[in-house]
Amino acid sequence: MPQIKLMLALTRKKGESIVIGDDIEIVVLGISGEQTRLGILAPKSVTVHRKEIFDQIRNENTEATMNVKEKLQKLGGSF
Repeated sequence: MPQIKLMLALTRKKGESIVIGDDIEIVVLGISGEQTRLGILAPKSVTVHRKEIFDQIRNENTEATMNVKEKLQKLGGSF
């Protein structure tokens, strides 16, 4: 069953922030034209990526997994 996601839309001004969970804070650092600079305060154990980089990493991992499965099948393993 697919996970249902909801979007919370907020309006923030420079210097204001939002908090996610107990230990992630996103701060509006500045606004210039159509660009907004955000600062993210999170524990080192939390990875933070721009969406396009996250998608690229996920796609590369999926491709690598497929390649491993194909190689195992060629070697006679069942996967």
